[in-house]
Amino acid sequence: MSDDTAKPRLVPFAILLVVVALATAGVTALLLNISERKAEERTPFVRLVEVDEDTTDPEVWGTNWPRQYDTYKLTALPTRTRFGGHGGSEALPEQKIERDPWLERMFRGYAFSIDYRDRRGHAYMLQDQEETERLKVPQSGSCIHCHASVLPLYRELGDGDVMAGFEGTYAMSYQEANAKLHELGHGQPVSCVDCHDPESMAIRVTRPGFIQGIQRLAEGDAEVPHLPSIERWRDGPRDRPYDPNTDATRNEMRSYVCGQCHVEYYCSDKFTLTYPWGHGMDAEATEKFWNEVEFEDGERFYDYKHKETGAPILKAQHPEFELWSQGIHARSGVSCSDCHMPYMRDGATKVSDHWVRSPLLNVERACLTCHHFSAEEMLERVDQIQTRNFELLQNAGAALMDLIDAINAAREAGATDAQIAPALELQRQAQWRLDYIAAENSMGFHAPQEAARVLGRASDLARQGQVAALEWRKTVETAQR
Repeated sequence: MSDDTAKPRLVPFAILLVVVALATAGVTALLLNISERKAEERTPFVRLVEVDEDTTDPEVWGTNWPRQYDTYKLTALPTRTRFGGHGGSEALPEQKIERDPWLERMFRGYAFSIDYRDRRGHAYMLQDQEETERLKVPQSGSCIHCHASVLPLYRELGDGDVMAGFEGTYAMSYQEANAKLHELGHGQPVSCVDCHDPESMAIRVTRPGFIQGIQRLAEGDAEVPHLPSIERWRDGPRDRPYDPNTDATRNEMRSYVCGQCHVEYYCSDKFTLTYPWGHGMDAEATEKFWNEVEFEDGERFYDYKHKETGAPILKAQHPEFELWSQGIHARSGVSCSDCHMPYMRDGATKVSDHWVRSPLLNVERACLTCHHFSAEEMLERVDQIQTRNFELLQNAGAALMDLIDAINAAREAGATDAQIAPALELQRQAQWRLDYIAAENSMGFHAPQEAARVLGRASDLARQGQVAALEWRKTVETAQR
């Protein structure tokens, strides 16, 4: 064979060697990359600083967990949707009581008639409480429970016993509790340590009010199909209280950590901060709980007496966790975190987005992972739901104002307290349901049908109260015959 014949035959062989070498190098690089990413996934963080139960500054935690801390810092940015949030450049959010004057009248006799603003992000939760005009009237130290990283404060006040420290704060003024918090060096809004174990980083609940409240729920007989761990606990020996940190599933915990604070509760100086879940979580169940509570003097519980009518009013706080529990998302196993803290990718690591905000501002990751429609379609669906609930809310607000007018007119015409007592009771019932949705920060979206039902019932009760106030004369005339 001549050299001229051999050279053409060697060319394909050389090309094949190059291709094999390149392919080998590519596969090797891919395998190395996969190995590196798996190692990164197994070790998502490296402890550069130690954190413990007294580390309340989120910046310190951010040294170890920069991905989460970077998104947590974004809660300081103004965000707004059509029906809520703070999107302006002003120092404080807009006043709800100026935008909807019926709110101010509804709350007369209570501090919310002085100052009631749109919400801001978690970064401001302590600052906004410290600066609210509501502090012009006495406020209980219990109020700091959900606005600050309070566990070190509770340990200090309770000589190491968190529950004892918590139970003592109701007798303190807000200013006393807040000053003590800062004195201890823990003047931080709710922080990493409030939701994460500093050793394992496992999510957990720490708020004593929630722990007591969820135990009341477990010990009751209300249906809780969205919380299977409670159903399992009920079927067991019940030889110990339900413990969310050991009994709950991880998916339940992804709602519990939010439900620690986004709830309805009593927060004043008559008794310890209380979550009213003994009969369940819907509007009627929580109302029943409060109706069974008495003050030390035997008087039925109320948050305040309405300045115009004298009705003993129940004030709803912000029952997001309760309303969510009545909706299809809860029944489908969708947690609060799935929508408000959806997973995101950072390199090979999957983390929860700690920029806690409305899912309407993050539709692609918050909604479209389950709903296979366009973002525009999802936004339109939500807007329709919220618009309908907003209209029902305004209708109920107008009905309540008519009821208050009718009660005032009856008093001016000479009606006694006994004669208008039925109208006052209906004001209490109607206002509770109206406020239950007005104070809840989703404009009904957390459980649309339930929100519409509650608002419809609020309007109905308000109109019944209006009729009762107008007909007191007939009652008197009938009695005189």
